[in-house]
Amino acid sequence: MKIILKYIISLKILLWACIAIYPQSYPFRSISVAEGLQDLIVNALYKDSLGYIWIGTASSLERFDGVHLKSFPIPEEGKRKDVNTIIEMPGHELWMGNRTGLWKVNGEKLLRVAADTIRSGVYSLCSDGKGTLYIGSESGLFIYNSKGVERILLDPNVLSGANFIMGMALDDRDILWVITRKGLYSVVLSGKSILFHPCLMNGQVYEDGYNNIYSLGSMLYLGTTEKGIITFDKCTRQFAHWMDLGHVTSLSGNGKDMLYVGTNGNGAYFVSINKKRIIRSFRHEPGNEKSLRSNSVYSMLVDREGLVWIGLFQFGLDYTMYQSGIFSTYRFPPFFDSEGLTVRTIELQDGEKLIGSRDGLFYLDEKRNLFRSFKSPELRSNMIMCTYTFYGNYYMGTYGGGMYVLDPLTMKLRDFDIHEPFPFIKGSIFGINADYEDNLWIATSKGLYCYKDGKKIRHYTNTNSKLPEGNVYGIYFDSTHRGWIYTESGLYILESDSDRLITDRFPENFIHDKFIRTVYEDSFHQLYFLPDKGTIYSSDLSLKQCRDLSSIEVLKGKNAMFMIEDKEGWYWIGTNNGLYRYKGEKIEEYDFSDGVSSPIFLTCIPRIDKDGTIWIGNSNGLLFTDSGKITKGRKYSYSLGITGVYEDVNKVIPVIRENAMRYRVELENIPKSLIIHFSAFTYTDPAYMSYEYQLEGGDTDWIKLTGKSEVVYYGLPSGDYTFKVRRIGDPASEISLMIHISSAMNLWLWILLGGMSLLGIIVFLYCKFRKKRIEQPKKMESITIMKYKSCHISIQECRELSDRLKSIMYEEKLYINPNLKIADLSDRLEVPVYILSYFFNQYLNCSYYDYINDFRISEFKKMIEDGEHSRYTLDTLIEQCGFNSRATFFRNFKKVSGITPNEYIRRNKKQSE
Repeated sequence: MKIILKYIISLKILLWACIAIYPQSYPFRSISVAEGLQDLIVNALYKDSLGYIWIGTASSLERFDGVHLKSFPIPEEGKRKDVNTIIEMPGHELWMGNRTGLWKVNGEKLLRVAADTIRSGVYSLCSDGKGTLYIGSESGLFIYNSKGVERILLDPNVLSGANFIMGMALDDRDILWVITRKGLYSVVLSGKSILFHPCLMNGQVYEDGYNNIYSLGSMLYLGTTEKGIITFDKCTRQFAHWMDLGHVTSLSGNGKDMLYVGTNGNGAYFVSINKKRIIRSFRHEPGNEKSLRSNSVYSMLVDREGLVWIGLFQFGLDYTMYQSGIFSTYRFPPFFDSEGLTVRTIELQDGEKLIGSRDGLFYLDEKRNLFRSFKSPELRSNMIMCTYTFYGNYYMGTYGGGMYVLDPLTMKLRDFDIHEPFPFIKGSIFGINADYEDNLWIATSKGLYCYKDGKKIRHYTNTNSKLPEGNVYGIYFDSTHRGWIYTESGLYILESDSDRLITDRFPENFIHDKFIRTVYEDSFHQLYFLPDKGTIYSSDLSLKQCRDLSSIEVLKGKNAMFMIEDKEGWYWIGTNNGLYRYKGEKIEEYDFSDGVSSPIFLTCIPRIDKDGTIWIGNSNGLLFTDSGKITKGRKYSYSLGITGVYEDVNKVIPVIRENAMRYRVELENIPKSLIIHFSAFTYTDPAYMSYEYQLEGGDTDWIKLTGKSEVVYYGLPSGDYTFKVRRIGDPASEISLMIHISSAMNLWLWILLGGMSLLGIIVFLYCKFRKKRIEQPKKMESITIMKYKSCHISIQECRELSDRLKSIMYEEKLYINPNLKIADLSDRLEVPVYILSYFFNQYLNCSYYDYINDFRISEFKKMIEDGEHSRYTLDTLIEQCGFNSRATFFRNFKKVSGITPNEYIRRNKKQSE
């Protein structure tokens, strides 16, 4: 026995050692209370044909569209409600089994099914795709179809563990394989014959601890509590121990070679069936924000897009965010991974890559399978500012550490010029370029140098030229051999025939007096000047036809860091907040969902290799893409959908889905606000979800929306409207929502209002006759909500209103009242409600609730900074700030701050220490 135990321990150690070889890091997004999840124990996960993710928790069924969660409460009081299994039936019907029985989604609610027949917990659901549902319960097997409900006992003894069904799998031979607390059974559905298959391994019978089942070909894979995964050969009827992964809580596969395994305590795994090896592991790693938040995995789903969904115990849901794969982050395993690296320079030549970063220099030769990194102390500075390929060698400039030359054959560094200690040993090198005569020009912290055959032939400074004192940041030679020198005080021209610096030949209103990051010439011999701040400027070579690119709307307010033209005539522009490609009137934006790991780009000139692949340095790695991926473009598996319509924040309006592209809602009353939720079902980072929308009858043009998946309209009068939304630049994705708002006034109400109006006229005339002045009536909320286009309030009046409102908020702290309504502010400011609605949504570009909650969040932060969290509980602090809901507070705090309240408290504590 001791020998066997020793063997098992050794085998487990070897297994876990193998697992460590194959982990892969994925950026997970977490869904918990802050995002509105009702319970943090996630037992079941399912993705339906429309694109929704259904989440079964310990107390509710949740529907997730990538941004919004919709809860379907289980109307069973005093009972455990754990959702165990979810499935979709024909007609987009969603069914689920829980501790109390069988349910299906019926509109906005859950409807109990066959309550008189199925009176026990349901743990497994399986469908034949033709309308028949197999229901595995703790009191036997049920078959549900158009004929009714049929019950099958696997053992005549109702209380036998054989009737407690944990999982089912239907194979192509019309056999239903059922895993129970007693073991494995097969049910031949045509004749309802039942056969028990006792598990005999190593002379012992294994009867207990089965959790789940997965069928592939002739094999069954059984997940257990104590023995990991056991296999059953359908042909030989033999059991075998397959792999010990601990307590298996979730077991599924891709129908080919991959098993997806979730465990309670050991994380989750992708396991190759053919290789019998772990390919990827997902585990909680302390200190690693990209890892799972817990190793207690209660459910796992890998959808058809390859996204990994992992339900956790007491931590909610973690999932990998969608990326289309248009861009990839460069890796050269096992030597190098550029993810997380701030890339400043790139050089390419015949399989070689030289990558300069803030963390050193990296040389790779994929043909020779060679890799070498250069960092301090071998380098005097790890911050690489520029690189340049010249006659087979790589020239490299650093910040504060001078300049080096790398020989790729020997992979050795040498100093560029030891006879000029400053700047080539101790100074900074900002740019390197060669002219048409193969002179090497070097922009440094001590002026501009020119070298020929390794010898210095010129050195321009402020003492011997018109260059300003200080740094020269670069030089660019255009097709006329003219050199453009950029400094902090502006541009200088170097004449090719005389090497003279020119400063007085610029046309009027040119940008020569600004700090230019870089100059670029395209295939049409147009020059582009990218300033440190402001709009890109363009000119022909004669400098007679000049213009700016302010017409490119998406570039407004952003700083261009680089520009390059690809082989198909598209211009790539990287900015401090986004990557763009444009040609003519068409412009495309690339973000996280396309594989762009960060929106922040540096002054790193992209490179295009001989195959047409474009390489772009990013603040979070080296990105690359080819023309094939770009031409293929983004492909979406699901259509856009209207996922919810709400009247006055909380009232749900039933949405009728007429077809894949058309929805309809009807409102009986005029709403104060109408909120429309929609989703593209891409499940990427919500900050990069982009749409454009229009309300016919309300909006005059298409409006771009980024980082949000909802639109709010205020004061819509009765009538018919069409709301349209689509992916930006993709008219084919457009969907519409028909909105009908009817007037609720009946005939008697019209008569009553007419009588009141007549009485009002009589009173008015009487008062006018008896008084010289009429006192202004008290402000009250108007019955008829005015449309924004009829709201006459100037910008100056909005500014004054903003100042008054801020003053009241800071002095009186109205926001700490959790029941504060916009009507209360209307009374306090003596401004009509419709004016305030216009002010918030059109002038401040936010909702009333966002405005008030921002003050509440600021109050919470102030209390944390003052150390109040050490005296009160978190719930008490939330209440004192004016929030009446913990979930609302968490959601708004993360929306405003980008982090959770607990993380903010931890950071504040570290800073104070």
